[in-house]
Amino acid sequence: MTSADVRGLVEFLVRGLVDHPEVVTVRATERDRTLSIEVRVAPDDVGKVIGRRGRIVSAIRTLARAASTPGGRRVIVEIVQ
Repeated sequence: MTSADVRGLVEFLVRGLVDHPEVVTVRATERDRTLSIEVRVAPDDVGKVIGRRGRIVSAIRTLARAASTPGGRRVIVEIVQ
């Protein structure tokens, strides 16, 4: 998958989790075989995206890594307020 596809996947997953999907913004930057995805959500939705003990954000990271595996690059997903 391309970096735009991985970004779209993360955006789709996050928008499905939050109460305010219109506020969600996802920015992807690629540098030296590393794809960094920055997710911004409403302050009320941060806990929903992170989940208990970080399980939901961990699952999102796992899916993003699995989607980008054919490219052989590293993926970093960060949740930002």
